[in-house]
Amino acid sequence: MQGTPYPKEQMHRIRYTKLSERFITDKLNPAAVDGPSSASPLSGVLARKSIRIVTDKGPSLAYTFLGNNRLSLAENGGSAIQAGYGALALDNIVFFSHMIPDTVRGYAVVVDQKTSLATVFDLWFCGYEDNREVQREIYHGYVEASGQQPPTSRHVPTNRVEGKAFYWKQDDGAETLEFYPSAAYSNFVELSRLGGELGFCGPSDYIKIDENRYIYTRTECEFSGTFTAYVMDLNRIEQSGVRLGFDATDALEYYVFHGKGEWLGQLAQFEKFGDESGDPIPAAAPGQTAAKGARRVYRPFKTMAKMTPEEVNAVCAKHTSAFAPRGISPGANAPAASMAGNLGPNTDWLAGKTLTLRYDTVPSMEYRFDDAGTLRWRKEGRNDWVKARYQAFESSPGVILFGHLLEGEPHHDGHCIVADFHEGLVTCFNGYLNTPYFANEAGVKIHFGVIDMEGLIPPQYRRHALTDEMVGRSVSQNYAPGLTSQHLYTTPYSLSWIIFTGSDSGGLEWSGPASYVKIRDGIYFIYWLEEACNGTLGTILVNLHTMRDVGIGYNCGANGLNMNAMGAHERLAGHLDVRRFYQVKSAGGTA
Repeated sequence: MQGTPYPKEQMHRIRYTKLSERFITDKLNPAAVDGPSSASPLSGVLARKSIRIVTDKGPSLAYTFLGNNRLSLAENGGSAIQAGYGALALDNIVFFSHMIPDTVRGYAVVVDQKTSLATVFDLWFCGYEDNREVQREIYHGYVEASGQQPPTSRHVPTNRVEGKAFYWKQDDGAETLEFYPSAAYSNFVELSRLGGELGFCGPSDYIKIDENRYIYTRTECEFSGTFTAYVMDLNRIEQSGVRLGFDATDALEYYVFHGKGEWLGQLAQFEKFGDESGDPIPAAAPGQTAAKGARRVYRPFKTMAKMTPEEVNAVCAKHTSAFAPRGISPGANAPAASMAGNLGPNTDWLAGKTLTLRYDTVPSMEYRFDDAGTLRWRKEGRNDWVKARYQAFESSPGVILFGHLLEGEPHHDGHCIVADFHEGLVTCFNGYLNTPYFANEAGVKIHFGVIDMEGLIPPQYRRHALTDEMVGRSVSQNYAPGLTSQHLYTTPYSLSWIIFTGSDSGGLEWSGPASYVKIRDGIYFIYWLEEACNGTLGTILVNLHTMRDVGIGYNCGANGLNMNAMGAHERLAGHLDVRRFYQVKSAGGTA
């Protein structure tokens, strides 16, 4: 019986093969000769026509379309070559793609037959240190018409798509959720191909054809390197495009597709009215020309420290810091240090108290809180007390977030805890190191339980619980002057974070596994893991009533193990209709 196609490894865990240029050329050549495959009938709108596309800063392309799947191309007045192609049409917009035989190059082209405007994507493999990653350069221009003046307008990069989200189903059956919260990045959830547990991010382009139609691209950098581009009609909610790349088994994917979808909502935008550019491409240095294919791209996996258990143990023995006093840097590998500008005061609510946190699945933890910054702890069944530095924050009356490191534990554990003293309930995000892929990459376990202390009778059976109530929401956070980001809660098991540019458009974006625990109505305890990124475990307690969050980061790197507090002022940035895509389906429908 076929079930949900969960992968053995998620995209950021696959050890993608370093493909050679010869391998790529050999795989591409049959596709260049025959053209891309398509589940839908190819359009014959260009068949037996000849056109010449002139671009402003790039090539001139003279095409003769010999049929609905074969063309002849002369670049810049050179000799003509023949290749296979595939074209699909959305009314007057034609999208077609082809590769050039015996090369690693090709094109994807969008032509508006009504205005004669064109956008050309020059595509190639082997232009980056990872040959499998598709590169692209974008050229805007027009289709030359005999005896007519060239049009003065062009398709243009834009932020007009920023904040939108769609469900798409392609003609080959592939289903995705795609979020566009940035002007330079996007987030996608593979519902059919990967089971829909996690969302992933890739650098993207957004180009305006007119108020109804836009061009979108995505390159799966840090993953397979696959390139996706399509034209989308925002009113009809239809798309036509191409997918080009090598999958996890190194099989070539090259096909054109048509899809239909559903609009899922609109997130807030924060640029000034009138700024529609999105500032998507990084500017070249003064006196320099931007490199071909330049784009904003985040490569966290390539820059993160990758440590062995022996290295982790050694660095933790050399330097371990918990809640360094503000103004004192705990080290370069403690990113939360710069995220405490809007933290607010810590509370002395726990000072002088003695209590036990009784977890359902792990030994209880006994505590004596000496003051507002020092506690002693011991695990159930042990006689020795261990002293630790902590910080605590009261998010709502009786709801306390606090955390500490567990000195002496073999995996350098840290506890980030939310205790609700009105309800007698507790949830712990237990961070730890020495995880399977990289030893300095944090893992996390969730412990649910109750508070045992004098004067408090906890419930017998009720506990905090995992929830999907935050899924689809987006919240922006200002941690300190000049440091603003935005969370997008994409699935019940992941979230993404977007960093703003200087113009307040969405810039770089990344994602990681996450979980959400409901503490009270409007108060949620969330963690995310920056896997294949920098290894941090981030935890925040979000209060939608006060629009403040407080949190604790847990991170190990070359400068040691650090635990730090963080906090932000928040703004709601929208709510997307996506929870229903993750509901458990039974034989009779939706459970």
